[in-house]
Amino acid sequence: MFQQLTLVGNLGNDPEMRYMPDGQAVTNFSLACNRRWNDRTTGQPQEEVTWFRVSVWGGQAEAVNQYLRKGRQVLVQGRLRPDPKTGSPSLWTRSDGSVGASFDVVASQVQFLGSNGNGNGHNNGDNGHSTEAKQPEYEEDDIPF
Repeated sequence: MFQQLTLVGNLGNDPEMRYMPDGQAVTNFSLACNRRWNDRTTGQPQEEVTWFRVSVWGGQAEAVNQYLRKGRQVLVQGRLRPDPKTGSPSLWTRSDGSVGASFDVVASQVQFLGSNGNGNGHNNGDNGHSTEAKQPEYEEDDIPF
C-alpha cells in the first residue's frame, strides 16, 4: 500500500522543536491550506481553510525549526497519521461545544517556498530544495509534547 499527501500552505505558528530521549529531533507546526472560489449563485467570494498538524523528524526538523516562522509558505509531502483508536482524524470539542477534527501529517519532505524576508525569494541558500526526512520509529505517546 502507498499513501502520499502533498500540501501547500502557510505556517499557522512558529515551529516547536523537541528532542527524543535518543537525541533525534522532532519539530511540529500547524499548516493552513486555503481554498478560494466564487459562489456560482451569488458570485460572492468564498473561502475554506483546512488545518493540519505537521511533524518533521531528524535533520530536516532542525532546518524547519531554524528557518521557518509563522506565515511562511511551504510545500509538505508526507502521510496522514490517523487516530490510533478510530483510524480517522482526531476529534475534539471546541469551547463552543462544536466538534473539530485534527488532521495529523508525518512529513517526509518539507520544501520552503516564497521569501524568507531577505528579498531574494530564497531561504538558506538551498533555493527551496530540501532533503527527505528519515521516518521515525516512535509511537505517538513517545513524543514529549
